[in-house]
Amino acid sequence: MSNTKTLDPSQSTRALYGAELRHRRERAGLTQEELGAAMFISGAYVGMLEVGVRRMQPEFAKAADEILGADGFFTRNLEAARKSPYRAHFADVVELEGLADTIKDWAPTSVPGVLQTADYNRAVIRAYDPVAPEAVVEERIAFRKARARIFDDPATPRYWAVIDEVVVRRQAGTPTVMAQQLRHIAGLVHRHRIIVQVLPIAAGVHAGSAGIIKLMTFNDAPPVVYAQASENGRLMDDRAVVDRSALTYDLLGAASLSPDASLDLIEQAAEEYEDADRARPQDRDLA
Repeated sequence: MSNTKTLDPSQSTRALYGAELRHRRERAGLTQEELGAAMFISGAYVGMLEVGVRRMQPEFAKAADEILGADGFFTRNLEAARKSPYRAHFADVVELEGLADTIKDWAPTSVPGVLQTADYNRAVIRAYDPVAPEAVVEERIAFRKARARIFDDPATPRYWAVIDEVVVRRQAGTPTVMAQQLRHIAGLVHRHRIIVQVLPIAAGVHAGSAGIIKLMTFNDAPPVVYAQASENGRLMDDRAVVDRSALTYDLLGAASLSPDASLDLIEQAAEEYEDADRARPQDRDLA
């Protein structure tokens, strides 16, 4: 019986959850706007729940059960539908990356997560959490690596990053780690899989001083923006916020080097790190 069904966490629970919401809404003869009005959310938000773009909140699950006569289905399966190995404030972002049509990252402090190599990621984690158990570090690296699977598709999502030159120049790990990280980014550019621009230090003050932003658009849902601060972050779909963030990104892109010039800078920096690494044994011998 459908009213006693429980989601299997080994399946795509978000997709099953959303499909069940859509099925029960349609069976009740309600549009997304009508259900949204009854739940005190927008019809667009209902649509995002149905296609798995947003995670169900506890109060919405309770309302859906009551309005759709779901006999507790949405509340009962809420934990499975929301389950994620990522921190609560970032779990939705990771899932949205896999659903997005376009992603635009502004990276003022480190290489964007989806572009990080394992060794670069390890250096970043160790700088932030030097006493973390090795098993925890390796688990975090595995999660980060899993996010990069979005590039397995040759075309979607369309990915664009603006990276501060400081990120290129600030060494994470050894010179070899940095060289490999920059070569990895250059490789994705050469494969025509991503677009990268570098905001030069010489550009001076810029529009992105507030910190990391990630803009994502979808074929069947409104765009969202993620803004990150220390130990926290916010995912927002307010149109004014999205528009302001899009303008910020455009201003950053306008102040940055062209994609071709950015690639040249990245590859030149990789060469410099490789030269520095080759020089290290000689330095030790001289000492």
